[in-house]
Amino acid sequence: MSTPDTARSVPPGQAPAPVLPSLGPGGMLRWAWRQLTSMRTALFLLLLLAVGAVPGSLFPQRSANPALVTRYIKDNPAYGPVLDALQMFDVYSSVWFSAIYILLFISLIGCVVPRARTHYKALRSQPPRTPKRLSRLPEYGTLILPAGDGITAAAAITDAAGILKKRGYRVEVRAADGPRPSLGAERGFLKEAGNLVFHTSLIGVLVCVAIGGMFGYRGQKILIEGGTFVNTLVSYDAFTPGTNFNTAWLDPFAVTLKSFEVRFDRESSRQFGQPIDFTAELTTKDGTESPAREQTLKVNEPVYFGETGVFLVGNGYAPVVTVKDGTGKTAFSGPVVSIPNDGVYTSSVVLKVPDAAPSQLGFVGFFLPSAIKNDQGVSYSFDPDPLNPQLSLNSYYGDLGLDTGAPQNVYVLDVAKLTQLNGRDLPAGGITLAPGGSYTLPEGKGSISFDGLKRYIGVDVRSTPAQGWVLVFSLLAVAGLMVSLYVNRRRVWVRTGTHEDGRTMVEYGLLARGEDHRLTAEATAIRALLVRQWQLQEEQGGV
Repeated sequence: MSTPDTARSVPPGQAPAPVLPSLGPGGMLRWAWRQLTSMRTALFLLLLLAVGAVPGSLFPQRSANPALVTRYIKDNPAYGPVLDALQMFDVYSSVWFSAIYILLFISLIGCVVPRARTHYKALRSQPPRTPKRLSRLPEYGTLILPAGDGITAAAAITDAAGILKKRGYRVEVRAADGPRPSLGAERGFLKEAGNLVFHTSLIGVLVCVAIGGMFGYRGQKILIEGGTFVNTLVSYDAFTPGTNFNTAWLDPFAVTLKSFEVRFDRESSRQFGQPIDFTAELTTKDGTESPAREQTLKVNEPVYFGETGVFLVGNGYAPVVTVKDGTGKTAFSGPVVSIPNDGVYTSSVVLKVPDAAPSQLGFVGFFLPSAIKNDQGVSYSFDPDPLNPQLSLNSYYGDLGLDTGAPQNVYVLDVAKLTQLNGRDLPAGGITLAPGGSYTLPEGKGSISFDGLKRYIGVDVRSTPAQGWVLVFSLLAVAGLMVSLYVNRRRVWVRTGTHEDGRTMVEYGLLARGEDHRLTAEATAIRALLVRQWQLQEEQGGV
């Protein structure tokens, strides 16, 4: 009943405008659920997930290389902090990427479950009833059986049913004993089944990836020739556990780097000196009781220990250095990892010696595998192979700040609070060492010697539970997609009857659910089988 104000607003002779009821909270929730679980939304979220993964390839990620992220932000102060605030350096664990991931997961489940229920009902239901006018169907034809053949309408419909069953149709015969028996046939349920397999497999992939993210881990380790890595938490240089990872799940294995070889191109004029092959010879031991094995680690050919894979991701040179302090004691002796900066392995070197006395020592400089001087007298490396190794360093002394407890980057030396001993601009000059050479530091601070050269590799250790199932579900998704694309849903109806002169009249029609460019060929094939079954001459068989 309208209010007096509403009644006065309606012009005479016109019905009042309908008033739509408000949805209310429950209606809004139902509307939002329908929108989220629609196929259109699922496809949009899948596309959005692919687009959201792009920044993970464009920007360095903390999970893979925290030092590179720190350097990127420092080198780009204008927009680096903004990208960090947007979680562009932690894409795959960011809030927005996780939100897309979870929404896609919910959308797929909400889309697949009702469709699976509907498909199950369709499998148990009978084919649709026979239309009154088959001639309205896109593919229609008739056949005439002569009266002398003795094929009744019931026999004709039985023959047609047998032919369609052999072609994979599900057939239902109707009114077989009546004057105009008919049948309904349907095939192509694999199309919807393939569609369901595809979407269910996507859910499986998402679940397996989530399991890998929650219960897996990833770590990095620098392994020098002759060194051994034991899979314990303290052995990693960097370690990123999953959200639910337990350190007790670490597989007990050990890896020793026997040798590492890099093969460079020495034949091509354009790519001369470019790396061709990386080969690391390992001695591995899987568990405490198993015997040692000789294995080879190469790029894209990881070594596996159960579900944990060891991947080769980097390499470089490690000069072997000995540092003696001012008292004559050895304060440091061993290989120092250098970080390559270019294709000829010009590498930066940082060495911190906190045990030196009376002052702590620090060294920073470059390692050149094949040193040569240019016209200005500046040394540079002309080849990645160690043809003429050279170590060029500046030295400092003072408090390195390692006793404060604050974390430091091992590959960066903060010289702000240190006093420089050696340098190109100082009277003592810089330190230049060849293998076997040594140098005495000024002011009685000690000495440094270049004792030899080793190679090192950077390995990425990953454990991703359910990774094999990701492959299984991916293959199932591809198989389901192929089935859904190439299998067509079709329906066939056949009706027979007896003419007054004794002839048996047959009419048939075909209909496809969706687009089917092969429906005409299917109609031709069914007609040919019927003609062969009844031994008809095509010219008298109808149209």
